[in-house]
Amino acid sequence: MQNIPSVSDMLSQLGIASVNPGTSTGSDQHTSNEVLTSYSPVNGAPIAQVSVTTQGQMNHVVETAQRAFVAWRQIPAPKRGEVVRQFGMALREKKEVLGALVSYEMGKSYQEGLGEVQEMIDICDFAVGLSRQLHGLTMHSERPKHRMYEQYHPLGIVGIISAFNFPVAVWAWNTALAWVCGDVCIWKPSEKAPLCGIACQNIIAEVLKKEGLPEGISCLINGDARVGAWMTENHQIPLISATGSVRMGKIVGAAVAQRLGRSLLELGGNNAIIVTPSADLKMTVIGAVFGAVGTAGQRCTSTRRLIIHQDIYDQVKEALVKAYGQIRIGNPLDARNHMGPLIDKQAVAAYEKTLAYVVAEGGSLLVPGGVLSGEGYESGCYVAPAIVEAEPHYEMVQQETFAPILYLMSYTGSIDQAIAIQNAVPQGLSSAVMTLNMREAELFLSAAGSDCGIANVNIGTSGAEIGGAFGGEKETGGGRESGSDAWKVYMRRQTNTINYSTELPLAQGIHFDLDA
Repeated sequence: MQNIPSVSDMLSQLGIASVNPGTSTGSDQHTSNEVLTSYSPVNGAPIAQVSVTTQGQMNHVVETAQRAFVAWRQIPAPKRGEVVRQFGMALREKKEVLGALVSYEMGKSYQEGLGEVQEMIDICDFAVGLSRQLHGLTMHSERPKHRMYEQYHPLGIVGIISAFNFPVAVWAWNTALAWVCGDVCIWKPSEKAPLCGIACQNIIAEVLKKEGLPEGISCLINGDARVGAWMTENHQIPLISATGSVRMGKIVGAAVAQRLGRSLLELGGNNAIIVTPSADLKMTVIGAVFGAVGTAGQRCTSTRRLIIHQDIYDQVKEALVKAYGQIRIGNPLDARNHMGPLIDKQAVAAYEKTLAYVVAEGGSLLVPGGVLSGEGYESGCYVAPAIVEAEPHYEMVQQETFAPILYLMSYTGSIDQAIAIQNAVPQGLSSAVMTLNMREAELFLSAAGSDCGIANVNIGTSGAEIGGAFGGEKETGGGRESGSDAWKVYMRRQTNTINYSTELPLAQGIHFDLDA
């Protein structure tokens, strides 16, 4: 085992009690008796409880956030960036213990937990620099002695709904940018990982208190879809950023659109790696295996399909089977293990159902997988990764299963055929090609190539740096988070025209004369 905090020390250092208020600014008279109990998939043990937000508390949170926005938006952006910088420094101090909580509550390896907190730190650094670069444009007016420009203003309250698989990083992607843009945030973490939300709220609350800033800049609510619906239907929240399943995204998107709000949706992925005859096979195997089994296949960017040229199909297949034989599965807090558990028994059931269904469709189990039992697997959430030889049109291949199931399929012609297979699914998040052929690489990245929001060459589908905009197309939702100019979604654009002449000329040469 690595030298990591015990569970009790972990909770103590992050300010997590046995029972925690799930609403950051809720008034006592609205407190609910309903609680969420967080169970660790590592061992099945209950960790702690979080009270569920009530409708009254939700209303109070929105009011508190709105008051905070009025003050926060008037603070210069670089000063807001300084607050985010301090949050990033606080995260550095808590990196090991917060990473351990992510691992213990969600089930990903400790190294991945640390990596997730590092993503939070990285986006804070990015946002600090961004706070001095929220630039607009200047344009030439067609009218004499007129000046035109456009600028960006904060939207107001940003509602954030995050998923269990990245219980802290995705919130930080949104909130760090929203804060420097002058917005305030209300966050509903996944009900499957509520303690990570409590921990993060405790960290930012200390920073805000130290700076004498309103607590409503960062608000927390907790509960199931009912609580999320209160947020998505609230007209005082102009933007909802939601990460999760396509099913959830369609509900959120429809609710927000009905009130003419904005939504940023990061939904499912069905990601493929194309392996061409010129591919570096060592790189291919490493990229494919990590992409398929990292976070136990519970990333939206997990590799789910491997599209291999027929000439090297058997060679790649043999190498993958050998590599899968080396994967160690167990307690994610043990650095010797490559893969931890699925999030819960419902996820295990979906894994089993998918394997049974794809075999019934005609798929062949190359690596059979299966649910693990015995010592160390008492939670019932551990499974072995599976490899299935399948056809692109199979129903299960067309869907996203949040589990370590990798589908192998072949192509015989040019890379155009492989690209067509890759694109023939409803989702469009991440994609990759393994090739040393420049023409194949460039075609894959062209308008005639991958239809995904992320397209990589000679790296896998899983994992993304915060400097680039993250998101996908089609049923993945079309949203963009994190780097590049993703900050613009958290702001409203305003066009300004200034007349410094002594006359009032109209645009397009229109005359409208009146006697003085």
